[in-house]
Amino acid sequence: MKATLDQLVFRIAGSFVLLSLLLAHYHSANWLWFTAFVGANMLQASFTGFCPLALILRRFGVQPGPAFCPAKSG
Repeated sequence: MKATLDQLVFRIAGSFVLLSLLLAHYHSANWLWFTAFVGANMLQASFTGFCPLALILRRFGVQPGPAFCPAKSG
């Protein structure tokens, strides 16, 4: 079963957050800026519906799931 666009966005964002937290703990606290960037991007996407990662994945042909489908009128 192929992962949907929604699943991949959540998996990649979650992986970035966890990886940056590990890097902050073991390497440099400056990695927390990356964690903040990912969180801020997720927050703005929840308000605007604009997600750069979703656009990139869509160009690679990943099919959207229910969270990133355009609303149907009617």
